[in-house]
Amino acid sequence: MSQGQPEDSGTAPLQANRSPLRRALWAVFVYLLVGLAWIQFSDQLAETWFQDARALSKVQTWKGFLFVGVTGLTLFIVMFRQLRKDRLLLLLQIRQRKVMREHERQLTVLLNNLPGMAFRFRNDLLGSFIFISDGCEELTGYSAEELMTKGSLSKSGLMGDERRMAIAQEAAESIRQQGFFSIEFPITRKCGRDIWVWARGTGLTDDDGSRLLEGIVLDVSKRKELEQELEELATKDALTGLLNRRELSRVLAEELERAHRYHRSLAVLLVDFDHFKKVNDGYGHAAGDLVLSTASQILEDSVRAVDSVGRFGGEEFVVVLPEKGQIEALDTAERLRQAVREKPVILATGERVLVTASIGVAVYPIHGTSVEELSAEADKAMYRAKMRGRDCVAIAQPAQPIHNETT
Repeated sequence: MSQGQPEDSGTAPLQANRSPLRRALWAVFVYLLVGLAWIQFSDQLAETWFQDARALSKVQTWKGFLFVGVTGLTLFIVMFRQLRKDRLLLLLQIRQRKVMREHERQLTVLLNNLPGMAFRFRNDLLGSFIFISDGCEELTGYSAEELMTKGSLSKSGLMGDERRMAIAQEAAESIRQQGFFSIEFPITRKCGRDIWVWARGTGLTDDDGSRLLEGIVLDVSKRKELEQELEELATKDALTGLLNRRELSRVLAEELERAHRYHRSLAVLLVDFDHFKKVNDGYGHAAGDLVLSTASQILEDSVRAVDSVGRFGGEEFVVVLPEKGQIEALDTAERLRQAVREKPVILATGERVLVTASIGVAVYPIHGTSVEELSAEADKAMYRAKMRGRDCVAIAQPAQPIHNETT
């Protein structure tokens, strides 16, 4: 006998395979059995118990009434047992239905009060809906009735087919490996705004053999925004919005590795805004911050999308120019110097602050082959530009004599 939970004795009538026909035949069988036994043995018993002829005659007279009484009593007992079982079965079914309705009510209340949406849909080409909780309206802007009317994820407008198929494949792979899935992805609300959600659930097999996915979906947009803010704080300069020193050093290292691998050139510009201390002393630090943020924006707007601009600290900025040699780097540096000079910063008071920059240029592999060497040579070149009177561009000295320029 297989192990499992003990069977409830109250459910025995449910388990017994007693059809109405079988039960009726059982009652008839008992009735016929008693009747035949009476016909077969009543005369013998009467003759045995009553030897007197007159007494036997009276017994024979009343035997028919006694037969009706006995068979009637037998039929009553059989029908009583059957009807009693029917009543118990009916009461059991009523209790079970009450329990099921109460469980369904509790489950409905629970699902509708989740901080998101509960779902069940077929993992087919359309993603056909089977169940969606009322929490979907707060999450997606659509009511449960609207989504169920649409019929599937493909027709819901929550996501495109390409994204839906990618998510379905990721969920199927996760279920295969772990038995459940946990995925973050964007959806489009009814108002057209995209939000990030987190879905967790598992896979099931329906009675017809089709594969189902069920679980819950929560809005994680605020967490994603916070993660993005933290990422920006970790990689961006708070004042200018440019890359900070650590992130730009990482970018420079990657570009240097790429330049080395593919035998390409790489230029590094070190930009320092001239007499910046006078701006802080003369106009205040708020004005100094405005000058820095405005001038740094000019730098970023004046380079290519593949170039990187970052703040190394104070008024020093670094520009990384992939695949640019000495001539191209000098041209870019001169263009940046002129762009900064030609756009004075207008303060809140209406005063105009003229900003100039001294720029040092170093090129891989002419002036160095490591991040430290290139940074140091660009810094030396920038100071030579300062010594020449500021507002100019200077290039680093070659690390060793060269005959042909790498461009």
